[in-house]
Amino acid sequence: MDKTGSPNELTGRTAHDIAAEVDTGARHPVGSTGRVLMLTALAWSLFQLWYASPLPFMLNFFILNDTEARSIHLAFAVFLAFTAYPAFKRSPRGHVPLQDWAMALIGAFCAGYLFLFYRDLAQRPGLPTDLDLVVAVVGLVLLLEAARRTLGPALSIVALVFITYTFAGPYLPAMMSHGGASISRAMSQYWLTTEGVFGVALGVSSSFVFLFVLFGALLEVAGAGNYFIKLSFALLGHLRGGPAKAAVVSSGATGLISGSSIANVVTTGTFTIPLMKRVGYSPEKAGAVEVAASVNGQIMPPVMGAAAFLIAEYVGISYLEVVKHAFLPAIITYLALFYIVHIEALKANLQGLPRPHERTRIQGLVSFGMTLSGIIILAGMVYYGIGWTKQVFGDAATWAIAIVGAAVYIALMAYRARFPDLELDDPDAEVVSLPEAGPTAKTGLHFLLPVVVLVWCLMVERFSPGLSAFYGTVVMILILVTQRPLTQFFRGERRLAAPFLHGCRELLEGLVTGARNMIGIGIATAAAGIVVGTVSLTGVGLVMTELVNFLSGGYLMVMLLLTAFICLILGMGLPTTANYIVVATLMAPVVVELAAQNGLAVPLVAVHLFVFYFGLMADVTPPVGLASFAASAVSGADPIRTGVQAFRYEVRTALLPFIFIFNTQLLLIGIDNSAHLVLTVVSALAAMLLFVAATQNYFLVRSRWYETVALFLICFTLFRPGFWMDMLYPPFEVVPPSRLEQVVEATPPGDFLRLRATGQDFFTGRDVNKTVQLQLRGGDTPAERLRSTGLTTMVQGDEVAIMSVDFGSEAAAVGLDFGWTIQGIEVPTDRPAKEWLFLPALALLGLVVALQWRRRESAVRREASAV
Repeated sequence: MDKTGSPNELTGRTAHDIAAEVDTGARHPVGSTGRVLMLTALAWSLFQLWYASPLPFMLNFFILNDTEARSIHLAFAVFLAFTAYPAFKRSPRGHVPLQDWAMALIGAFCAGYLFLFYRDLAQRPGLPTDLDLVVAVVGLVLLLEAARRTLGPALSIVALVFITYTFAGPYLPAMMSHGGASISRAMSQYWLTTEGVFGVALGVSSSFVFLFVLFGALLEVAGAGNYFIKLSFALLGHLRGGPAKAAVVSSGATGLISGSSIANVVTTGTFTIPLMKRVGYSPEKAGAVEVAASVNGQIMPPVMGAAAFLIAEYVGISYLEVVKHAFLPAIITYLALFYIVHIEALKANLQGLPRPHERTRIQGLVSFGMTLSGIIILAGMVYYGIGWTKQVFGDAATWAIAIVGAAVYIALMAYRARFPDLELDDPDAEVVSLPEAGPTAKTGLHFLLPVVVLVWCLMVERFSPGLSAFYGTVVMILILVTQRPLTQFFRGERRLAAPFLHGCRELLEGLVTGARNMIGIGIATAAAGIVVGTVSLTGVGLVMTELVNFLSGGYLMVMLLLTAFICLILGMGLPTTANYIVVATLMAPVVVELAAQNGLAVPLVAVHLFVFYFGLMADVTPPVGLASFAASAVSGADPIRTGVQAFRYEVRTALLPFIFIFNTQLLLIGIDNSAHLVLTVVSALAAMLLFVAATQNYFLVRSRWYETVALFLICFTLFRPGFWMDMLYPPFEVVPPSRLEQVVEATPPGDFLRLRATGQDFFTGRDVNKTVQLQLRGGDTPAERLRSTGLTTMVQGDEVAIMSVDFGSEAAAVGLDFGWTIQGIEVPTDRPAKEWLFLPALALLGLVVALQWRRRESAVRREASAV
């Protein structure tokens, strides 16, 4: 979570101070007040575990619907926001003032109002009483204050602007005006229904996000974060610029279990940044590498800074599909950052850290091969072994798998007991040597078990994300409590009460920390619901479409750049989760609509990832990128310069959204077979690495201007070969709408149907022509497969009329409506594969390599002769 502040204020704080104030709150009082805060956070975690578990249904006790759960969830978040976060920088940290207690209790009551009076509110929808309105107004005011405390003023200001817009509609200029709303209508929208504060975003926070954040907090307390850092350094620290490469990998691994850029910077940066400086990186570059690596943790599945769950809800696809689409861009952006680090090391002739025992290249390859083979064999044993167990044991397979898992865990603990516990090296020590990779890896293998359980539940059992995270968290709890006693037992120690109690204390710490980490996310998703409620109440989304269309002059690329700029501006003051909700609500429909009017059919998930990526850049971008301030607090560098350097590194991340808007294969959409998949992955990775080389002005040696231009051209061709092929052959031919059934029947499940449609815009009354793309899913007949997109059609002579569009469906999201007609169907033409254009690009790359290789060899010979 990001919280803004002035540069002077932020520079004077340590990284840990910034992280504490942003992620868990600045107040950590002792005595009875501290116990109240701790017990409240503990109760919140236990409630979320109960709600996510199957126990309520098994015991038929305390079963909650979504609205009731959201209400309780927000009540906890508001109470802790006022007690854990001081109002101002001079407010007391050691105790909670009386006014904060009062606001905490009143705010919790207002948030819990929907739970306490759920039946009464359900019996009088749209007819609020005076008490309802008072609670809604007071709750809204206190929510805005809670958002200001936990997230900084930006989100509160944005929400206030949208509330003002709701009431000021009749008095605004014609382009922005609307009918306005009464207090009763607005408060019902914002607070008393699930169309505003208690909407989808807060539902995702209560159902999915909390459990994943808790899972990450428990992993961190258990020592997994330390393990990832040590393992990364053991494996990569000896390479050229090794500490920076290890920082990239360890930050990526930490990002898998953390939804916070600040937490990533503080967790890994306090160790990696001093070591990067030690081997020769400047303070600005050391901090910038850590910032770029930590921020990119939020685009890395499975958590993605909580956005993965929101994207799934807003786009209407499964969580697993979001993970699939987001995976390749995240991987190539991390590999590109790794390459940036390598180029910086080459430029400065930096070296790695010394190893305790040097290995030959053959030994290294053998070790790597054995490790990779072991991972593949282990994955095969898990997948096929568990599948065999389910066939043999039937309904009892779960218990059999649990027993086998327990045996594997005990065996791993017996194995790790042979090695000493990991300790973090002192980065300020005079001599730094790397730990041994083998022993380091073996001390944390048991941390993989809860991750395996989580992935298995998600990918194989196809449980919901919340239930999967619940089972992963349960395994993590068992490991936390037992890992120390088992380690001591296998080391011959028989006094196990102390390590058991230590594990229980760590479990308590993890449950409390997980809840406090969720305060900002809970408040952000609730406050962002105000924007969502305003959009549906006033139709301001149409205003944004008109505005962007007017400013862009109808040019698609200008429209995308303008949208990216708006997302970046909004993101400069908003935390990632809230920023995604705001920009997805405002800007995603704009991109879909204007792209469709320009004849570009873009999948919804590509649009939502586009706005998400640019909102994410706020954590880097000066003047309010808190990740940069946290890193500069460790490195001692100027935070603005650190942010500027990190933004230069992050340009590669900003490139990807423009690419996957035009080439959706980057999101693994439209991949035909395994060979096509391999070609897509390899070409995308090569294109990104060449882009890095071009922007860094260094490939094999320092590039000349014409070589840089050539590298950009090659990069563009590898990323988007269709641009050139479309000039030679049209990509689609239009067939009559009367052939709709035949085209649908011939389209494989999961592929996309492209339609040209025309109709009258409901709000403006203007005639609209657009091209849309719909993903066909299940169904035995063409009509059923169309119905899976939310579309019902009827043939009327030479035209196909749209008879109905399901609310909330994919067809509705792309802008189709009742009464529209389908004018044509775009089907792919029979043309050469666009990938053939890789050949001239590779030929040009060979020429650049030859030129630079000759210069590098000449330089080597000159150095040799000089010696």
